[in-house]
Amino acid sequence: MMNSIYSVSIFLYGLGIRVAAWFRPKARQWVRGRKGLFTRLAGDLQARESAWNGTVWFHCASLGEFEQGRPVMEHFREQYPAYRIVLTFYSPSGYDVRQNYPGADFIFYLPLDTPANARKLIRLIKPNLVFFIKYEYWFNILRELRLQRIPVFIISAVFHRDQPFFRWYGTWFRKQLANISWFFLQNDGSMKLAETTGIRQFTVTGDTRFDRVGMISDQPRSFPGIERFAGNAMVFLGGSTWEPDEAMLLTLVKKDWPGMKFIIAPHEVHASRIEDLENKLLSAHHSPLTTHHSLVIRYSSLDRNDAAAARVLIIDTIGILAYLYRYASFALVGGGFGSGIHNILEAAAFGKPVFFGPRYGKFTEARELLGAGGAFCVNTPEELEQIVSKLVHDPEALSSASAVCRNYVESNRGATRRIVQGIRNLGFIGPPA
Repeated sequence: MMNSIYSVSIFLYGLGIRVAAWFRPKARQWVRGRKGLFTRLAGDLQARESAWNGTVWFHCASLGEFEQGRPVMEHFREQYPAYRIVLTFYSPSGYDVRQNYPGADFIFYLPLDTPANARKLIRLIKPNLVFFIKYEYWFNILRELRLQRIPVFIISAVFHRDQPFFRWYGTWFRKQLANISWFFLQNDGSMKLAETTGIRQFTVTGDTRFDRVGMISDQPRSFPGIERFAGNAMVFLGGSTWEPDEAMLLTLVKKDWPGMKFIIAPHEVHASRIEDLENKLLSAHHSPLTTHHSLVIRYSSLDRNDAAAARVLIIDTIGILAYLYRYASFALVGGGFGSGIHNILEAAAFGKPVFFGPRYGKFTEARELLGAGGAFCVNTPEELEQIVSKLVHDPEALSSASAVCRNYVESNRGATRRIVQGIRNLGFIGPPA
């Protein structure tokens, strides 16, 4: 009964997205990306099938989950080069950015999770192993994988009490967890919740994001235009920001901070969003920004302007933010005034004290860095200004917070190795070639 209700709800969800596609660009992308999907899958996958010894399928919801799964993909490719890697995305925001990612052999959208689509998808991919990232649970696909005895793993898995598995109506949802061959959990809190469901197929291996951000900080990229902009100034970087986060930053920008510059990388970079942010910065009252337009500059126009003369740099592209924290003295990561903070580990990996809003409770790294003194929750612009002022005028405090962040990331690396080793130890795959 519940299987049918779930499948009907998925069908209605897909119908709703198609209606929304008439009005919303993201929904339109979602629909367009799936047109002719199975034809493309059949043509691409079957044409080169004989060139590989097997297939490993990774599925990510979006860009953040891709970065979480990426270390395992790349480690697996290194250990097992004879397997082809198929990567699927649910969201356009992930697919659009990583559709040319060289670490996967084939990259597609995930079709709507109906029973027929699940059977057709698995028949075409023919995976030997399947990895879903963090908390992607598509129950028709998972059920079909188990029926076909294909091992499926959730890596960097995390459980929260507000998930359906732990609610009063969660009996059916909890039963679906038996379709997962093994969970590689992030932390002990998730382990304790998993135990309440009766499942036992799990190991606590940590969060692969630590490995990914550690790799980025180990091999930093250089951006000459940003280096010209930053010069010898202290840089305050706002990463993955939304409007409430930018309102906090705008208060700082209005102040006279000698020798400080600002980089703002909004979470969304469509034209109207960038233009609105630029106008707010230019109209800041009692600010040097009102004296000359060139004091606010876009990343896309760095080479056509005097980058060194600018005070605020707006990042109007995607895919580079994680590398930019190397240029910051401290950072504010967005999302804390909305549904939840974005990835603060990218800043911490470079040893940057990190600020965020009050919606951080679901994020273990935020709670632990707060407790250790490497992160700061700010509710008002005044709180932000007060803490920044302390760090600016107390080099020892800044150095201490930086060390906390860097050491925290370094001490939590290793989940990728533990996951791949765990799959071998459990007998799901043999030793590497």
